[in-house]
Amino acid sequence: MSARNVAPADREVPEQRRILAVLVFSQILSGAGLAAGITVGALLAEEMLGSTGLAGVPSALFTAGAALGAVGIGQICRRHGRRPGLALGYAVGALGSLGVVVAAALGSAVLLFAALVVYGAGTATNLMARYAGADLASPARRGRAVSTVLLATTLGAVIGPNLVTLTGQVAHSWGVPRLAGPFLLAVAAFGAASVALACLLRPDPLRLAEKLAAARAEAAAESPADGADSASDARPDRRGLVTGTLVMILTQFVMIAVMTMTPVHMRAHGHGTQEAGLVIALHVGAMFLPSPLTGLLVDRVGRRWIAGASGPVLLAAGLVAAMAPHSVPALATALVLLGIGWNFGLVSGTALVTDALPPARRASTQGLVDVGIALAGAAGGMSSGPVVVLGGYPTLALAGGILALAVVPLLAWAARRPPHTVTALAVVPAEKEQT
Repeated sequence: MSARNVAPADREVPEQRRILAVLVFSQILSGAGLAAGITVGALLAEEMLGSTGLAGVPSALFTAGAALGAVGIGQICRRHGRRPGLALGYAVGALGSLGVVVAAALGSAVLLFAALVVYGAGTATNLMARYAGADLASPARRGRAVSTVLLATTLGAVIGPNLVTLTGQVAHSWGVPRLAGPFLLAVAAFGAASVALACLLRPDPLRLAEKLAAARAEAAAESPADGADSASDARPDRRGLVTGTLVMILTQFVMIAVMTMTPVHMRAHGHGTQEAGLVIALHVGAMFLPSPLTGLLVDRVGRRWIAGASGPVLLAAGLVAAMAPHSVPALATALVLLGIGWNFGLVSGTALVTDALPPARRASTQGLVDVGIALAGAAGGMSSGPVVVLGGYPTLALAGGILALAVVPLLAWAARRPPHTVTALAVVPAEKEQT
């Protein structure tokens, strides 16, 4: 690629449309696999272990598996590109889903726990795909690129929980416990997403972003002033990186903790699996469906403003759940707010992290960021059961909402001085971000 023929930094390359189309297709497929663990993971563990206090263990295990998956996927993406990393991640997730089905059929808790860790690689891949959507996006459209990938997850993720009864019947007809049915769907969903990415994600977005950045650096080196700017832009913005990472970690912890115990709480108060599935479907829809609006707000209003809004929204979710813990409409409303607050944190945090990193540092650093997010989810899932046993579901919901407000002082700290924003394509002035 000639340095003299490089497109302007603020212009999106034509390959971005194809990349987004392929990612959208694969995310629709994988969304159903993602929903399996969310919907019935806790219920399956409670049934097999006979303990509500251990019902949060599956969420903790597959989010811990997501942490391990994020490390591996990040390293593969750094060395070989997004395509092999994401395709392999979904293939491993499909294998883990199959392991959960076998464990349920055999009644083996040990195999169940091991399989849930492997299943976590699929959930990690589903979230890490958002970075691939941002690799070639112009800075002014980065939030919307991330949100497009997240939105695509909605279809499969909303349909999946509503197929609990149907997939349960299929599983029962095969001699497998009904609650393992959604994991049968996950086997097919993750497997199909793996094949789609392996065959269609060309050109590789990260590799192309690296080539474009190198070409622009070469072009900038021909001008002494531009060359100095280019050297500065190669450094990561540490404050932006820390801020975006902590926002995503905090919102993930709160969301996973409350979400995990909601189906268990509902069943304990006489609500059926289908009702719990509907509430979780609405929650998952709220996690991803607002993404286009969130992305637009992130690009137009600013990353930090939307990140700051996630705290009050999550607090509202906790208040609603705590005040009417036995009402299905109230729980549905609370879980919708929980999903929206998480969406605000994830989209804005992803944009902050991507802005802060030059292409050569992206894949490995983003993998480590998602390790933190996954570990936060594991901690939220593991702690949710004991909190409910000791203090009840309303205590869990309210405590989570109050904890989410910590994003406000975090962002106040981040705003103490203008951030130095680094991107693959351009440097965005801090004051422009707020326009």
